[in-house]
Amino acid sequence: MRWMRFSRPGRPGTPLGQVEGDTVRVFEGDLFDQPRPTGEQLPLAGLTFAPPCRPGKIVGLWNNFRAAADRNGWAHPAEPLYFLKSPGSAAAHEQAIPAPPPEVGRVAYEGELAVVIGRSARRVTLEEAAGCIFGYTCANDLTAIELLHRDASFPQWTRAKSFDGFAAFGPWIETDFDPAGGTLRTLVGGRERQNYALADMFFAPAELVWRLSQDMTLAPGDLILCGTSLGVLPMKPGTTVEVVIEGLGTLRNVYG
Repeated sequence: MRWMRFSRPGRPGTPLGQVEGDTVRVFEGDLFDQPRPTGEQLPLAGLTFAPPCRPGKIVGLWNNFRAAADRNGWAHPAEPLYFLKSPGSAAAHEQAIPAPPPEVGRVAYEGELAVVIGRSARRVTLEEAAGCIFGYTCANDLTAIELLHRDASFPQWTRAKSFDGFAAFGPWIETDFDPAGGTLRTLVGGRERQNYALADMFFAPAELVWRLSQDMTLAPGDLILCGTSLGVLPMKPGTTVEVVIEGLGTLRNVYG
């Protein structure tokens, strides 16, 4: 099933919707606690996408793909290397992402697979971890790359990753998707810049849930951005970036 949140002209709120082809069935309630159909159906065209869930935490992975590690001479990690992004950095499909002030420096795109947590996970076993995954979505984990190491005394991962719009994800959450056979492509201004197999991860989604849950409680709606591979480059303002995962969808945003 594909779940989205949306808004529409003249109506308050951002209701839930289940996407069925070109139609959206409207639901009420909590996405992760048996939402109820209202009986209303709407055409998908004309709806404005909202982020498909409201994450309390956004966890991002660094150095989680073998090809990128080997090309850059990075050691293969023994455990997940991660950072946190502000939940306020979330942006929806087709939402414009504002460029930070010029003094921040260059900003790069990073096409990624995102895991959506469906039930609370605290120190779960590896066998239990897959059952804590609600579904998957496309993500663009933007980074202010020059800001990261501007101060030699303190790497600024949180600031560099948390400007408004720097965690774009969507267009929906797909509950029936197997990342092991998936491929991610990132198109920048219509030109393919990334094309990599999701199976190249050091730590696949269920293992990420298992390992992260040993450190922190993962709650319904939390996002895990699985990291990116080769092809990351800075963008110019006005650039359209599309993250495409076959069987999952296309996330499209204009930067700047």
